[in-house]
Amino acid sequence: MDTHAHDRRRFLALGAALAVTPLLSACGTGFGGGDDKSDGSAADDVTGSFDWKREKGTTVKALLNKHPYTDALIADLKSFTEKTGIKVEYDVFPEDNYFDKLTVDLSSGRASYDVFMLGAYMVWQYGPPGWLEDLGPWMRNSSATAAEWDQADFFPNLLQADQWSLKAGAPLGQGGQYALPWGWETNVVAYNTEVFNKLGLRPAETFDELRDIAGTIKRKAPGAGFDGMYGIAVRGSRSWATIHPGFMTMYARNGLKDFTVEGGRLTPAMNSPEAVAFTRDWAGMVKQGGPPSWTSYTWYQCSSDLGAKKAGMLFDADTAAYFQAVEGASPASGKIAFHPGPKGPDGSLATNMWIWSLGMNARSKRKSASWLFLQWATGKEHLRRSAITHNHIDPVRRSIADDPAYKDKMRHLPGFIETFETVVDQTKIQFTPQEQFFDATTSWAAALQEIYGGENAKSVLNGLAGDLADKVG
Repeated sequence: MDTHAHDRRRFLALGAALAVTPLLSACGTGFGGGDDKSDGSAADDVTGSFDWKREKGTTVKALLNKHPYTDALIADLKSFTEKTGIKVEYDVFPEDNYFDKLTVDLSSGRASYDVFMLGAYMVWQYGPPGWLEDLGPWMRNSSATAAEWDQADFFPNLLQADQWSLKAGAPLGQGGQYALPWGWETNVVAYNTEVFNKLGLRPAETFDELRDIAGTIKRKAPGAGFDGMYGIAVRGSRSWATIHPGFMTMYARNGLKDFTVEGGRLTPAMNSPEAVAFTRDWAGMVKQGGPPSWTSYTWYQCSSDLGAKKAGMLFDADTAAYFQAVEGASPASGKIAFHPGPKGPDGSLATNMWIWSLGMNARSKRKSASWLFLQWATGKEHLRRSAITHNHIDPVRRSIADDPAYKDKMRHLPGFIETFETVVDQTKIQFTPQEQFFDATTSWAAALQEIYGGENAKSVLNGLAGDLADKVG
């Protein structure tokens, strides 16, 4: 499989696209009516008994990112067309330019695509200008939604991650449902059991232990027959992607916040004394036990180093380790185990996540057919097939996570199921929703690099907080 396929971490040209569309942005949520309705939803037009065939003969256009979930979807499209009579045309782009393509198309108002993949964070960017259809009215209409879709089967924290009021700083889980969870990743620790056994190590239960283990592996692994191995792989490039997996998970477990919100006003909090201390310690861990070229590290280098036996541990998306751990995938396959990672001082296992979601273009002229597609693509039948016969993990539905066939498939990976079940209900988006998210977290990653390079943590983070206060205030 193409491991580049799940590089979900680029968001190119968004600022440029937004900058050239001030008129669209100024239209607000009224733009979201799609077919020129200033009130109500196109979902209201669907009446009578539910019918999968109600849009027979229609063609829906989808924009998809190259990814294992996409591979599973395309392989199963024939069953959707047989069920509905709807044809799906699709374009697939690699992540390097996927979000560039999607952003430009949405901002133009052309509606070249009816449905598309997006990350939950992108709701904060695409939602306020009115580019995303609110799926709530569709979900609530029994004429439009089949009973077997079973909304209650989704892990509730995943549905809530795509639900927002479009107000900066407002919590998720309120307001419109601007996308549906399709596949997701929780951020945990994967480790090389071979080097752990050889050095007599056990997975870290505290952050201090994690730092110590990372340093121990980097010092002792080469002498124990693991040439060139370092302690822990975490992301380090100057990108928003560096902040959200392991760093933000451990940050949240320490009870820390990116912003505080009072009266609807956001105040940066990454320069609190506790946040400064944690960030200094995180940079110290990387210095002591990380790779020498850390400031260039993306998920791909982290994942590859675990698979190549260059990294003793990986603190990142469970999927980044999964695709190295499966049989025959890498030199380390069969020697990778999973662990929830260190708890916070109060025992917290708060975990940050990434969700690949599916959304509908608010400008689509084929909303009824598009909703049937979204229902099917996030439904039990397709997702179960994708999880068991393809590599569509982690499940967004509880029934699939509990399915014996799925568990049998995953059981050969030591600790995977147990880790998933330990953190699933404590995993959510740990960031504060706001439109400046991508710029803010990219600046945060740059600050982390400066601290890693020896700059004073308090001074750097005070500077960062000052800059962000001007942008988000």
